[in-house]
Amino acid sequence: MLANWAVSGRFTLIVALGLAAPALAAGAALAMLDGLSPGSWELRDRSGKVIQRICAASGRQLVQLRHPGPACESYVVEDKPNLVAVQYSCRGRGHGRTQIRRETDRLIQIESQGIADGVPFEILAEGRRTGAC
Repeated sequence: MLANWAVSGRFTLIVALGLAAPALAAGAALAMLDGLSPGSWELRDRSGKVIQRICAASGRQLVQLRHPGPACESYVVEDKPNLVAVQYSCRGRGHGRTQIRRETDRLIQIESQGIADGVPFEILAEGRRTGAC
């Protein structure tokens, strides 16, 4: 009887931890993004062509490139000192997954893909801070 309780207790703990993991990840600090220099950012594709310019008060604005405006519901997939990956969903507007790798506080690599207004998108870009907004 005690053995059954121990197994059942472990199972309950595993299930509870599994359900708590997304909640813990959602509240992650994303300190790497907060450490990026605010200002004007220029995104260039692999050929060097400018694809977007953004005035960002925070590096967090670089996560939802095709879904600007109000924050969408997000889940932090990875949060490391030089790499952040976030999956997000914007009710009625689409969803995406963005990975940002920091080379310096003024130079980043962005990979983002998803659906925006019913159309698929993919962004592979280098982001450089170009100055103040």
